[in-house]
Amino acid sequence: MATAVPKKVIHNKDVMQSSNETDINSFIEQIGISERRNSSVLTEADLQVVAAERMLADLGWEKESVDAIICVTLTPDYPLPINACLVQDRLGLSKECYAQDICMGCSGWVYGLSVLATLLHNGDVKRGLLLVGECKMNWGLDRNALLFGHAGCATALEYEPGNEGFRFNLGTDGSGYDAVIMPKSGMRNMKYDEELIKEFERPERQLSMEAKMKNLDVFSFSVTRVPKTINELCEHYGLDYKKHDYLVLHQANKSINKHIAKKMGVEPEKAISSIEHFGNTLSASIPITITTQLKGKIEGKPTSFLCCGFGVGLSWGTVSFTTKDIVISDLVEVDDNQFENLTWV
Repeated sequence: MATAVPKKVIHNKDVMQSSNETDINSFIEQIGISERRNSSVLTEADLQVVAAERMLADLGWEKESVDAIICVTLTPDYPLPINACLVQDRLGLSKECYAQDICMGCSGWVYGLSVLATLLHNGDVKRGLLLVGECKMNWGLDRNALLFGHAGCATALEYEPGNEGFRFNLGTDGSGYDAVIMPKSGMRNMKYDEELIKEFERPERQLSMEAKMKNLDVFSFSVTRVPKTINELCEHYGLDYKKHDYLVLHQANKSINKHIAKKMGVEPEKAISSIEHFGNTLSASIPITITTQLKGKIEGKPTSFLCCGFGVGLSWGTVSFTTKDIVISDLVEVDDNQFENLTWV
């Protein structure tokens, strides 16, 4: 596994400097985000490519040996073609490589893992890459903008006969579709609201791509659905979630995750977190937590994980797995000018 983030650090205290100190400290304490990584130039494909390059080098994998690539993002470089095609070419992977995009948010890493694991299940696909991440999503001018950071993460899977593999519990409740939504970014609402544009004095494109979130709905969904999906998975497969070495939750905010861990009786040291320094990175939040918090601690020994992503959709995905020979790369920080000579249409 590998993670790449923009080098630029955004401190929430600096962003909130117009607020009083009590207000700032309360926000950071409750949400848990002191700083985030941000770039107005890099796309998630840029960060995914950097993470994948580092990971492949550390694994010693020949690029021609990669049989499949799955890219998960809500913010692709283009509406078409898909990001997986762009990244396949930029990485120099084989033209025989299977390539697919998945448009998912907070549960995206688990969903992507389920697709890639299925491809590898019978051994026809030997090696695969799962690339996740977000960049440059516009959350408007309210405090939701202080929650989100930019990141790209790469996960490599290799088929090996005899391993027990992954155990999943996946689900969706589309009735909550508007809890997190970009209402004017797609084909449903193509018209621009001129009065809103005038009121907010922002460009049409910026307004049309603005995301909205109902925070209370997201909180309620998270603290009820996550324990349920974990229990369902463990009951189905006869597992005990408390016996896993680590519980890695989507990094929505500190209060939500502490509430879930406490409700389930999971020891605090097992419920690892990265939100303080990276914020909510949507589909990248689970792998960024594993790579930044566990490097140097789990290599070379069996380590059991229970991971749960939850949010946009509304959707959720829980997975149980054990790593044996995991390789975790150093965190890569990317300058905005690293891809300045990259030619785009």
